[in-house]
Amino acid sequence: MWSAQAGSSEKHAVERFRMGIITVLWEKWVEFRRDFYKITVAALIPPVMYLIIFGMGIQTTSHGEPYLHFLIPGIVTMATMTGSFGSIIQNMSVQRLYEKALDQVMVSPTPLWQFILGQIIGGSLRGMYAGGLILLLTMPINTGLIFNALSLFVMFFNGVVFSTIALTLSFFAKSYSDAPRFNSYIIVPMSFLCNTFFSTEQMPSGFREVVSILPLSVSCRMIRNIANGVSAGYMGFMVLSCYLLVFGLMSVFFIYKKQNI
Repeated sequence: MWSAQAGSSEKHAVERFRMGIITVLWEKWVEFRRDFYKITVAALIPPVMYLIIFGMGIQTTSHGEPYLHFLIPGIVTMATMTGSFGSIIQNMSVQRLYEKALDQVMVSPTPLWQFILGQIIGGSLRGMYAGGLILLLTMPINTGLIFNALSLFVMFFNGVVFSTIALTLSFFAKSYSDAPRFNSYIIVPMSFLCNTFFSTEQMPSGFREVVSILPLSVSCRMIRNIANGVSAGYMGFMVLSCYLLVFGLMSVFFIYKKQNI
């Protein structure tokens, strides 16, 4: 009898674990279906413009190969970053400041950590969708680049990191207009500097080392290595894990601090 009760309690615990995260992901899915065309167009226009202007408009080479071969992995990685970051920073800022979503979560049966995890996974999936669109768009181009399951995992991991960064920064937002400012302060500089449009090797010493350890630089390097048939390396995963740990702890701190006020 004791064994049956223990098994039943474990089953209920697993069910509560699943339902808390699935509820948040379902909310993201409903939002995605509702704004499907807006989300898709917004995810496509900037990367497509970059591919046309830099990849096709500027005929040059990089590392002895057509520049487009260097550019595509960078654009794919950048799309996962902007998709993940953008889907979290604005929504969480609005939900926290105006809809009081965190207050509602605190009085609901859903544990806060499940709410956090659901938000991060949902943001990362949005980023993967944006990156996947670029992969489909560039598939007809005969580049010889390799995109496999490991590439998708790095895209997902990159999205998780930037979703966590966005979740943390949303607690610093004082108004709705602060979310676009974070995009201008963080995402735009990284988009152009972090191994996307040109290699960090060309940067001045000192500045190069700082830029090369930023999360987008690391993810771009890993996906580009995989695309060229080279090992992604474990150091990149370690660096991204450090970012995830730091910003994950910060987001948990801010949420539980609000809970205890």
